[in-house]
Amino acid sequence: MPEVTFTQQGMWVTEQAGGGGAAYHMPLLVHLDGDLDTGALLAACAAVADRHPMLGDVVAEVDGELRLVPGAEVPVRHVEDAGPALGEETWERAVREEILRPFDLDTGPLARFTLFRTGPRRHLLVFVAHHLVFDGGSKDVLVRDLAAFYNGGTPLPLPRVDHGRAERDRVAALLPAAREFWRPRWRDPGETVVLGRPLRSRRAGEGRVLRFALGAPVTPVPGLTGFEVLLAALHTLLLGYGNAAVTTAVDLSTRPAEAADHVGPFVNELPVASAPSPRQTFREFATALRGELREIYRFRQVPFSRAMPRVRPHAALVPVSVSYRTRREADPVFAGLDATVEWTAFNHAVRGALHLQCVAGPGGLEISMRYDPETVPDAARVAGDLRRVLERATRHPDLSLHDILENEMGSVTTLTDQIREIWEEVLGISPIDDHDDIFDLGGHSLTITQIIARMRKRLDIEVSLDAFFDTPTIAGIVDSLGDD
Repeated sequence: MPEVTFTQQGMWVTEQAGGGGAAYHMPLLVHLDGDLDTGALLAACAAVADRHPMLGDVVAEVDGELRLVPGAEVPVRHVEDAGPALGEETWERAVREEILRPFDLDTGPLARFTLFRTGPRRHLLVFVAHHLVFDGGSKDVLVRDLAAFYNGGTPLPLPRVDHGRAERDRVAALLPAAREFWRPRWRDPGETVVLGRPLRSRRAGEGRVLRFALGAPVTPVPGLTGFEVLLAALHTLLLGYGNAAVTTAVDLSTRPAEAADHVGPFVNELPVASAPSPRQTFREFATALRGELREIYRFRQVPFSRAMPRVRPHAALVPVSVSYRTRREADPVFAGLDATVEWTAFNHAVRGALHLQCVAGPGGLEISMRYDPETVPDAARVAGDLRRVLERATRHPDLSLHDILENEMGSVTTLTDQIREIWEEVLGISPIDDHDDIFDLGGHSLTITQIIARMRKRLDIEVSLDAFFDTPTIAGIVDSLGDD
């Protein structure tokens, strides 16, 4: 019986504590238009399940250890087999129910295929798996194999590999260095402020989604990847929202070469911290963040809970997280059909407060922003702000972060708000307008010195005393920073 991977062990523990739920459901939707050979597709689904035994496994305790053991057979269902097509509202509700339907973690199955007829010559195949046996990279494997079987092909058999055992050997070799690496870096990030609201949640719960896309892949700044540019843009945005220190989590692939054609949860969530300075150019900041990522990549195989065993387990490591994967191939072809795959299908849940699920493909970058509606009520504004920061940063990477935030996100006025907060604290007056004169408000050399010290500590901004005498308003100080 194969050993579980560390990822599977962590998810299993979280589920036993009641902390996962639908947040660990991974749906994949394939829209099929044309003259579908229903029998061939259902047979292809069964063949995929046979090819990937992981889909039929469950986690069980065996002699005090967690092992993968065979569970119930992966079901392949055809809804409305002989009846009329389901109406749009009906099948959308049915798909939602299929995605949310709980898995029995003790007996399985932890995956299922369901085929819906949604219109004349139109069908929708809904595949749902628990994250215990599936990940984002597995979606490409599954659809590729499904198309191959439907088209009459027979992929080469896959050897059964004990991924858990192999992973433990790799992690054991890296663990001492990983502990030394993370010990000085990790500080519990506490809350992350977004649009004035503190995000603290690391639990899994009901979520909502907002999807948006860039018509082309993220234009890389020379020397940077699309993922690095996106992550730097997100950290810049969080700086703009008032976070002098930023920590997000990223999902990193741990898929080894021998698992290239296997399904499974080959992923590890790790923290990425930064302290962006408004004076840095985007290129400088993103390049520094890239350097930190490269350091982290050395230990991508090591689960954070192994390197830092005192970290309290949560469904999410920090409130804001990102998953990003690149699809370099076009969608597989199903013979005689027009097939469209929803690679970022929503599971109606979120781990943490805000999660960006990103897929970069030949057609551009798709972003599925999952969020807790109670703590992020204005998700559309967050999406719009991120898009604007990303677009301006890629067009003008040598602008300072201050200029990117202020010039492109006038509605956010992020640095202005942070400076205003400091003035109001020191002067004991609220609200203070952008054009209120500090001396008319009762300010003097001592209070100005206190403001300068707090701006230096919180915002990494150095302002001279003379600047306050020359431009004694919040707007004037902000303008003077842009002139440096």
